[in-house]
Amino acid sequence: MRRALDWINKRFPLSDFVEKNLTGYHAPRNLSYLWNFGAIAGTFYAIQVITGVWLAMFYKPDETLAFDSIQYIMREVHWGWLIRNVHANGSTAIFVAIYVHMARGIYYGSYKRPRELLWYIGFFIFLSFVAEAFMGYVLPWGQMSFWGATAITNVFTVIPVVGPGLTAWMRGDFAMGDAALTRFFALHTTFIPVAVIGSLIALHLIALRMTGSNNPEGVDFDKKWPLSVPFYPYYVAKDLWFISLYAMVFLYIVFFDPRMFLEPVNNEPANPLETPLNIVAEWYLLPFYAILKTVPSKLGGVVALATAILSIGILPVLDRSRVRSARYRPVKRVLTWIFFVDFVLLGYVGRYQPNAVSFLGVTMHTLGVFAASYYLLYFITMPVVSYYEPVRTPAGEFLSAEDKGD
Repeated sequence: MRRALDWINKRFPLSDFVEKNLTGYHAPRNLSYLWNFGAIAGTFYAIQVITGVWLAMFYKPDETLAFDSIQYIMREVHWGWLIRNVHANGSTAIFVAIYVHMARGIYYGSYKRPRELLWYIGFFIFLSFVAEAFMGYVLPWGQMSFWGATAITNVFTVIPVVGPGLTAWMRGDFAMGDAALTRFFALHTTFIPVAVIGSLIALHLIALRMTGSNNPEGVDFDKKWPLSVPFYPYYVAKDLWFISLYAMVFLYIVFFDPRMFLEPVNNEPANPLETPLNIVAEWYLLPFYAILKTVPSKLGGVVALATAILSIGILPVLDRSRVRSARYRPVKRVLTWIFFVDFVLLGYVGRYQPNAVSFLGVTMHTLGVFAASYYLLYFITMPVVSYYEPVRTPAGEFLSAEDKGD
């Protein structure tokens, strides 16, 4: 074994790679389970790639055959029902992990110096997964797939001058059809998961190894015992244990309630002549879909949607406080918890039509206006809050306004 390892090390830096990224890489010892969700997202990304390759062997990217090919996989292919259910629910597992991962970063200030680039790369990973999930949702070619894709691609028509041409180019035609289905299949199975997401994840890990992990205190510790521990075996074991626990919940859904997060209407073949009563996005896109529906103007809705998404990406620019963790920023702590609740509320609003009555007794439109307004105000007021709020360091000393800037 030793001779084989020596032979490899002379031709490939295997031992140096393992030492630099596992045994020799130290992480803060106070990381909570919230830091495990990045590993969970990466694990389920790998599962999606593997199951996606298997499904692509039987799927037919043709508007007359796509829906039937899904039924064939579910009913005739050996273990096809299992692979398809794992893949269909895998996007839910990934987005739960991504949202918790991002929420942890927002709360503990993981986007602040020196991790700005790490945050930017992670933001583009999120956008790539959104695009990947959207295109994958179109492939079953059911009613909700067809009309959801029609509604989302119509959003691009509001772009001045180039909008209509861009929409037609994306679809490969003037309406959703065979050309669009083939293009989405090609992008969903090759370019986005491998060339885009794979490359961005690699860059994300490289940037993480360069800056090191943030921690609940928001303070960079010396990478020495006892303030830090080797990533292997401590955090590798912790990741594996938590991934196993997460997988148990996931498999329970796959085996006992695989349709929990899937639209029943999508079990009907796509029909361009019959529009569903309520076109909804997948649950993980509902908060942003709610913001889009809240604004009566089509152009205004698209601007609000773009602002809501981009605001997450530019958090390192908006937050000017010197203190990272919300543990030591009382104003941000309260506003951020309200923001998390507001995000869930937007997801609830996005599920229903604007004239429906909410659990608070007001229409969904009214509730959506309130929730969307707070969402945007959270980011708009961030520069002011981060400058004027009273903060303290983990040692307990308070910082003056002059000390709080970067």
